[in-house]
Amino acid sequence: MPKIYEYLGFVFFFYTNDHLPVHVHVNRAEFESKCELIFNEGKLELQWKKVKGKQELTGKEKLEAGAFIEKYHPEILKKWQQVFIQHQKVSCEKVNKKILK
Repeated sequence: MPKIYEYLGFVFFFYTNDHLPVHVHVNRAEFESKCELIFNEGKLELQWKKVKGKQELTGKEKLEAGAFIEKYHPEILKKWQQVFIQHQKVSCEKVNKKILK
């Protein structure tokens, strides 16, 4: 389970057996949701999905995590490629500065 980011209590990670479309799991305390990164006519769209057997993040938490994903999506895509295409290990980065939308 490659952990890729920690941000203000959120943990962003992939499961090692993940699949397309490109998505990232987001965990905070006992809550977890996954966010698909969909590009439609060159514009990023975030699609939140429930994770089976887990309680979903709240709407407010999804907004906060979504702002982070929007800002860091190029790096998330790069880490996805490193893990699932190049089969490389990735490091976890800690971001402590709040993302302002």
